[in-house]
Amino acid sequence: MEIRFGTVRLARIFNSERNLTREYGLRRARAIRARLLALEAAEKLSQVSTAPPERRHQLTQNRDEQYSVDIGQPYRLVFVPDHDPIPRRPDGGIDTDLVNAIVITAVIDYH
Repeated sequence: MEIRFGTVRLARIFNSERNLTREYGLRRARAIRARLLALEAAEKLSQVSTAPPERRHQLTQNRDEQYSVDIGQPYRLVFVPDHDPIPRRPDGGIDTDLVNAIVITAVIDYH
């Protein structure tokens, strides 16, 4: 899957092992790298596991149309489909079989 970053700052952090470790700590940086590898290896979003350790899930409420994967309690790697328009199923939901590009927007604790 193609991965972009929502800001220049995020791209700088994620594209440097040193910056990633400085920003998130060694343990979280390792988890982020593992999740990035899983996301990159998938051809489409539906292939990213919904079971641990990735636990891909769609968010709700004010984060509708965003997804996240776990990187260690309580933090999540949050991303959105990088499609315009976002591919839809007949029921209006996002068609994860057609999502092959994402934009990473944050690493946060949204709970």
